[in-house]
Amino acid sequence: MTFETEFTAPNMQQHPPGTSIRVLVVDDHPPMRVGLVALIRSQPGMDVVAEASDGERAIELYDELRPDIVLMDLRMPGIGGVEAIQVIRKKHPDARIIVLSTYDLDEDIHRAMQSGARSYLLKDMSIEEIASTIRGVFAGGAVLPPSVADRLNERAEREQLTERERDVLESLIKGRSNKEIASSLCISEDTVKSHLKTLFSKLHVRDRTGAAVEAIRHGIVHIK
Repeated sequence: MTFETEFTAPNMQQHPPGTSIRVLVVDDHPPMRVGLVALIRSQPGMDVVAEASDGERAIELYDELRPDIVLMDLRMPGIGGVEAIQVIRKKHPDARIIVLSTYDLDEDIHRAMQSGARSYLLKDMSIEEIASTIRGVFAGGAVLPPSVADRLNERAEREQLTERERDVLESLIKGRSNKEIASSLCISEDTVKSHLKTLFSKLHVRDRTGAAVEAIRHGIVHIK
């Protein structure tokens, strides 16, 4: 299974002449948020109608203002980007949300797209790329930059972990022993060893350190 760098959704929203694309910017870092607001407002036919520093406020503002586009950061305190997207899309299925993140980890990209985002951009992309994506998503499309699509394709080719294997992996990264993992997950130590063996095989590593490195590299587990 491969992901195309661009595809078009069936319902195209028309932009009334003389009006601007109304954007909600969500980012917990004030300097980044201020910069994004200034850059978007510098683009013809675009305006920022509100800003939010966390997912909870983003949900409130979307309900109140119904912006045309949301630029959503992923990792924020409290309600993060993925959860905020899920809540907004559940209440407003036609919401057009673009993730704008620092991280190009394939699991982050997958989670964002699965939650209902229309695109996934990186913060070091040019304003021209960001503006073009905003216009494309507003028009009803969904655009993935080639580098982002490549990461999703890599993920699709990798053998996926079960929920239990992810639990074991998260405990492993926290430095827990097999006995501690077994106790926390209410399973036997033999079962933990079996899960670890499968994990090592799926991640193509030989030991716990290699598994931790691969998990972090792909974004399977985040260090908090």
